[in-house]
Amino acid sequence: MTDAPSQPLSRAWRWGALGVLLFGFMVLTWMTQGAFVNAPPVPEEIRTEGGKKLFGGDDIRAGQALFLRYGLMENGTVWGHGAYLGPDFAAEYLHRLVFTLRERLARLRHGRPFAELEAPARAAIAAEVKLQLKENRYDASSEVLRFNAAEAETYRSQVDYWREYFSSPEINGGLRKKHIDDDAELERLTAFFAWAAWASVANRPGEAYSYTNNFPYDPEAGNIPTASTVLWSALSLIALLGGTGLVLLAFGKFDYLGWKESGPPPELSLHPGEYTPAQLAVVKFFLVVTALFLAQTLLGGLVAHYRAEPGSFYGLDLSGFLPSNLARTWHLQLAVLWVAVAYIASGLFLASVVGGGDPEGQPQGVNRLFLALLGIAAASLLGEWIGILGGMGPLWFWIGNQGWEYLELGRLWQWLLAGGLLYWLWLIFRALRPALSNPLYREISLLLFAAAAAIPVFYLPALLFGAETHFTVAETWRFWIIHLWVEGFFEFFITVLVAVLFHRLGVVGTTTALRVIYLDAILYFIGGVIGTAHHWYWTGQSPAVMALGAVFSALEVVPLILLTLDAWDFVRLAG
Repeated sequence: MTDAPSQPLSRAWRWGALGVLLFGFMVLTWMTQGAFVNAPPVPEEIRTEGGKKLFGGDDIRAGQALFLRYGLMENGTVWGHGAYLGPDFAAEYLHRLVFTLRERLARLRHGRPFAELEAPARAAIAAEVKLQLKENRYDASSEVLRFNAAEAETYRSQVDYWREYFSSPEINGGLRKKHIDDDAELERLTAFFAWAAWASVANRPGEAYSYTNNFPYDPEAGNIPTASTVLWSALSLIALLGGTGLVLLAFGKFDYLGWKESGPPPELSLHPGEYTPAQLAVVKFFLVVTALFLAQTLLGGLVAHYRAEPGSFYGLDLSGFLPSNLARTWHLQLAVLWVAVAYIASGLFLASVVGGGDPEGQPQGVNRLFLALLGIAAASLLGEWIGILGGMGPLWFWIGNQGWEYLELGRLWQWLLAGGLLYWLWLIFRALRPALSNPLYREISLLLFAAAAAIPVFYLPALLFGAETHFTVAETWRFWIIHLWVEGFFEFFITVLVAVLFHRLGVVGTTTALRVIYLDAILYFIGGVIGTAHHWYWTGQSPAVMALGAVFSALEVVPLILLTLDAWDFVRLAG
């Protein structure tokens, strides 16, 4: 038996995958640059109509840091990003502002509460409130934002409102009692909410929609979907149906798109029961994966219980030492950890197969990596616990809980994790080195190494923003990691792993394995790279980003259809 390809692979596959990837990142880079340009301004001073200073830009940035420090992104949301145990803090602030404005105008114009006015008077005041909220009174030259009397009154009253919200787990979704009760911290936190609410409703200069494209939806504040939102939502559905149709057409017309083999199968090189020392060292990784998955599932159940009964867990009050935001932090972090550990272990196992054995010292390297990852995981989870409970002081960002959803682990642990992933990549390279010098296996080995390299490389944007980085910019970089990992390179990595596994089991030849890898890569990257923008609809980006995100993210469903067809082809091939 031989592994010689029955026919050479067309260069169109390679150039197609590379072209799609390069085009996608060109557009993604342009959108990322646009986030810095189009981000809502952070005023250096917010003043009343009479000129009195209410708060400043430093208060807004410090309030954002407090939002993260206390794990509030695991309780509620800002501009739709975060958990749903609590409110969208900007939306709640905005909605309460509407009622303050109405009451003030009603008493000023008619001397009565808004609810007691006749319908025409109520309609007139409601319309005027919308106009006031949509008016952008930010002066870019002086970096001063003017609040009218009602807006200033709302800011002062909402400090007390949020103090009450954070006082009891029964009303805040399971946070600990008096989660935040320091007056200065509450004022800064409310300043951040006030700014986020202003940016979500005030019109962009020269436009008829807000910095967040009129999100959150609140018709009483004048926030209704823009024409672009409706248009691109419809076009995204057309893109989904069109992409699905093209995939079905291609599979029906051509025979060489799936797991079909026209030549003799390759020689079996993965034999059951025959494992190298490095492969045996990988077994403990999978045991840890099982334990992490079980813990994540149990914590998910606890988070769900907090939604139904936030003040009690079958009669026990857990909020004092395991509040809901900590439970959700651990739930998300364990999900990231068990998936990452599973991929790390799989890559190490197959690298030894492809390379034909273990290089000297490989088992020891695998064991060192295991201990390092175990230490990072334990230290980061402990730091998140102490950090959310307020025990880290000024070190909360570095060794406690950063607070960004999915990226909660402290910055020190992020650096160490990035280093661990790079060390893993070095172990992969050492094991693959013999195959990289073999012309027969070079391309598939290079693809395995490239897929592995993307995992640490695309984790590095986690190091590009801090607690006080502009919220729009931070969310842009955050989804470079979250989305590109999950919707792009994790999917690509698992495709390569499966193709290599089938190849080494002697089921498919080199040409077929390579064809499937390139085809899946093209489909993943067509939607997955530019589709990152669907996370940025409401984060202060432009309508162009919303349009690109809507259309290309809809195409992300197409590879799932492809995988189903791939599986059916493989079943027929195996039979």
